[in-house]
Amino acid sequence: MENGTAAEKWRFRGNEVLNTASAITIRGVLNEVMDNIEESGPRPIIPLGHGDPSAFPCFRTAQIAEEAIVDAVRSAQFNGYASTVGIPPARSAIADYLSKDLPYKLSPDDIYLTIGCTQAIEAILTVLARPNANILLPRPGFPFYEARAAYSHLKVRHFDLLPEKGWEVDLDAVEALADENTVAMAIINPGNPCGNVFKYQHLKKVAATARKLGILVIADEVYDHLTFGSSPFVPMGVFGNIVPVITVGSISKRWIVPGWRLGWLATNDQNGILQKYGIVDCIKGFLNITSDPATFIQGALPQILGKTGDDFFSKIVNILREVADICYDRIEEIPCITCPSKPEGSLFVMVKLNLALLENIKDDIDFCVKLAKEESVVILPGVAVGLKNWLRITFAIEPSSLEEGLGRIKAFSLRHAKKQ
Repeated sequence: MENGTAAEKWRFRGNEVLNTASAITIRGVLNEVMDNIEESGPRPIIPLGHGDPSAFPCFRTAQIAEEAIVDAVRSAQFNGYASTVGIPPARSAIADYLSKDLPYKLSPDDIYLTIGCTQAIEAILTVLARPNANILLPRPGFPFYEARAAYSHLKVRHFDLLPEKGWEVDLDAVEALADENTVAMAIINPGNPCGNVFKYQHLKKVAATARKLGILVIADEVYDHLTFGSSPFVPMGVFGNIVPVITVGSISKRWIVPGWRLGWLATNDQNGILQKYGIVDCIKGFLNITSDPATFIQGALPQILGKTGDDFFSKIVNILREVADICYDRIEEIPCITCPSKPEGSLFVMVKLNLALLENIKDDIDFCVKLAKEESVVILPGVAVGLKNWLRITFAIEPSSLEEGLGRIKAFSLRHAKKQ
């Protein structure tokens, strides 16, 4: 066979679903925005797009957490393979940690360790993805859910979060969207991208609605306890006697260590429904055919969860309260941007873009691309999280950098303001 014709016979092709799914992730969109920044520009890049505060000294993790990792490595007890569901001491530590906020006690058998919260999301969406099934997701939301659902051929229907009601779930829309093929709804609390914190009574209504529809609730609580407003964090598992709840979480945010990739999936189901309907066995089956988190990090978990002091958590929450206040106050000074409610949790806030006040700005993507190019400030276009012509801004950076970044956004907005 001639070399020139051999390529015509190759039978393999790339999986197009991967390209489609990855394009709608936050990383995919931010990479597109970042391509417009010259790395050697005169001013430092200010990252207000991706919520990773670990790069800033004021957000360094707890010393006890660092020591726990060192101790685990030096012990030489965690150099081998772990059980696919996680090592027993780590499962027990997570069960104890989550049970502190619940009216009942979780068992270690309710806990499954994952490579960050993203693998926990992968697990439950893969488990639920039977033919014709659909899942209800919030808009705005975290686009990894859409990307992973697309990859698993799980159909998606969106319910709105209502900005005029503090980003509460539109429960009427949830009922209208659901049909006999609906398997679950997801909520993120504290909220990414909105910075909201759901109240107890609203979560109880979510549980009652899900029970009425016969669907489970995926409770994404990766930002648990990162609250600094009037509403305390309430885990969805509190309502595990009303509806089956799958909680996904990690140490990434509260301990400021996203790169450690240690997460979990927890079953909150006092009535045994998840076991009866095969969900528990399928979770184990998924974990049997995937990778698991590094064993030494699992080994460190009892010390990390059990011995981190309240002073560390208070320090982080106080910094977040300070930068959230700065963010909200400075946004009010920018004419073309409106913030519907002050953030009370997580690391983000959603703001509405008024294009009518701007010259030569087509939409939210155009705004972010030109802002990056002209001001070396990176923020996320709202379309990436489901709301066109909105913006998601993270405030989880050093206060002085945040002030400068928002000042640059104001200067950019004034420069592009429509002439009167």
